[in-house]
Amino acid sequence: MKKVGVAIVGFGTVGAGVAEILQKNRGLLLARTGLDISLVRIADLDITTDRGVAVDPSILCTDAFAAVADPAVDIVVELIGGTGIAKKVILAAIQAGKAVVTANKKLLAEYGAEIFGQAAEKGVDIYFGASVGGGIPVIRVLREGLVGNAIQSIHGILNGTCNYILTRMENEGLPFDEVLADAQRLGYAEADPSLDIDGFDTAHKALILAALSYGVQFPLDSILVEGIRGLDGRDVRYAAELGYKIKLLATVAREESGVKVFVAPTLVPKAHMLASVSGVFNAAMIRSDMADDTLYYGRGAGRRPTASTVVGDIADIARNLAAGEVRHKNVIPKTGEPTPLMAASDMRNAFYIRLAVDDRPGSLGRITTALGGHGVSIAAALQKQGDEKPGAVPVVVLTHLAREADIREALDEIRASGVVTETPVFYRILKD
Repeated sequence: MKKVGVAIVGFGTVGAGVAEILQKNRGLLLARTGLDISLVRIADLDITTDRGVAVDPSILCTDAFAAVADPAVDIVVELIGGTGIAKKVILAAIQAGKAVVTANKKLLAEYGAEIFGQAAEKGVDIYFGASVGGGIPVIRVLREGLVGNAIQSIHGILNGTCNYILTRMENEGLPFDEVLADAQRLGYAEADPSLDIDGFDTAHKALILAALSYGVQFPLDSILVEGIRGLDGRDVRYAAELGYKIKLLATVAREESGVKVFVAPTLVPKAHMLASVSGVFNAAMIRSDMADDTLYYGRGAGRRPTASTVVGDIADIARNLAAGEVRHKNVIPKTGEPTPLMAASDMRNAFYIRLAVDDRPGSLGRITTALGGHGVSIAAALQKQGDEKPGAVPVVVLTHLAREADIREALDEIRASGVVTETPVFYRILKD
């Protein structure tokens, strides 16, 4: 019976979950894989804090590189996070000929091309199923289940913190700051929530999905990223009245002129399956040429769901090692033609616009003229009951498909004209 040794580098929440599964379900893994997958090393700077899982003290160490170099280790599981020491650990493992499992979306989004290239050169496997969606198998689906499909679009709710905040704002009518404070108190949001609420956690995941779908790794600063920080409860309420829910959505799609990748609060029709994803749950809808629409739903974070995906990757690599093969030699698929990224200004979407219109004759006419002058076609314009300052009328405009640049230029003109008393607010509408 082949024995496969595993080292966990980073013994935090997920690392402890992986250790728990590898020990508790070692017999189950043996029965299902025919391999003895054993935990032989755990490395962390802190090896004294109780993680809620009992491990043999002899396998604990504070030297990550010693754990990587241990000849009993076949698979290195990097769960440190970030792009500093984590990158060095992964590259050291690859150079040592060890297979790698990681959940590090930031590292892969920013340095994936280098890491995947070195893994291919050394002929070792690198798996990263938990980097997007936690316990949801969306990475596995793209690498395996839909490998024979051309991916047309992906729409994902990929951050549980933001989805929790948006769900409570809608259901309870609470302001953003109050729900964020609750999320921090309950452990759903970090003390510094910027990575989540400003959209960058979701953007890292979107870039990984785009790379797997279209064979190109785009830099983070090349895509549109908008978060939910300071989202106004009026927009949540108006969206609900109009038949939508606001979700922080990652969009990855192929269009004639290139690939569209962006992250932004988006109005999702209540009848759409993604609209029913609430609380801390995640989901991704993938549209492909042969399988049409498929939906993947579950917990996007947490000790056990994320650890479950990590262990699934470990088991797959263990099978590969037993067979003497590397299954994913080209992690980023090689395409014949370079795939351009669409400029944010050229992306076309339908839009929701909220305006606090000066209550005097001709104001609305100037607004419609400005929108029309920039090629923006109005689908509906509605006066709402709101709490604007006296003398201002809340107006919501829904548009047909329009270029991002045209919307921004039209709103700049409207603001400069003096017919609105607040900065116009706009969000995209999911029409896919």
